[in-house]
Amino acid sequence: MLEIEDLGRSEKRVAALAAGLATPSGGSCLVLHESESDTLRKSLEPLRAASSLRWVAEVPARSDLLRWGRCRLAVGDVDIEPGVVETVADACEGDPLTFFNELEKLDVIAPLTNGRRRITRQAAEAMLKPVLGADLPEYLSAVALGRSQLAGRALARLLTAGVGEGTVLFALSNLVGGALGGWARNRDLSAALASRRTPRELARSIDAIYRAEAAWKSGRADVVAVLEQATRAVCGV
Repeated sequence: MLEIEDLGRSEKRVAALAAGLATPSGGSCLVLHESESDTLRKSLEPLRAASSLRWVAEVPARSDLLRWGRCRLAVGDVDIEPGVVETVADACEGDPLTFFNELEKLDVIAPLTNGRRRITRQAAEAMLKPVLGADLPEYLSAVALGRSQLAGRALARLLTAGVGEGTVLFALSNLVGGALGGWARNRDLSAALASRRTPRELARSIDAIYRAEAAWKSGRADVVAVLEQATRAVCGV
């Protein structure tokens, strides 16, 4: 069961599922998947207590990523120049999902030289452009899911990549407006935001976005600061 946190709004549903877990029958195995959150969801504690095993997926350290990366490319029968895996890890700023995706790309497009597929450090650096996460949908996805820390990092990358402040503010307001039932450029993300924020909370988010825009355009506040504040407001922090 993915996104088990969606049950958290109903104490009765949580209690019923916990009671079912406490009295298993047959040979089936039920796996509950709880999405990442900045804080522990206390409403799901009955499910955690009823589960026979609990496993937390921690973010791998840099050394773990490097070791995994070398093994992954070795399995793909690719010769890599020293420093290639480190280059990928640095470009991805330690983000595991991005790191894994970039490794897959390198494996696919590794050129053939003298009968062997080989990746040099220079080639890896060229293929890893542009900057990690300089992608508006990725930023909006983090906001819609309430992952404030990830959203903050994605925002910084967007601005570094040259995305305009107005573009970010419009995207945020469109995301929230879509969650309130208006036109949405990214309907799935607006729906995800609507599923975890009440209409009252969404209305306050829209107000925070308008205030941020007014403060930015009037020069009363630093644009990065107001964008960070608006991002946290929509995330629900």
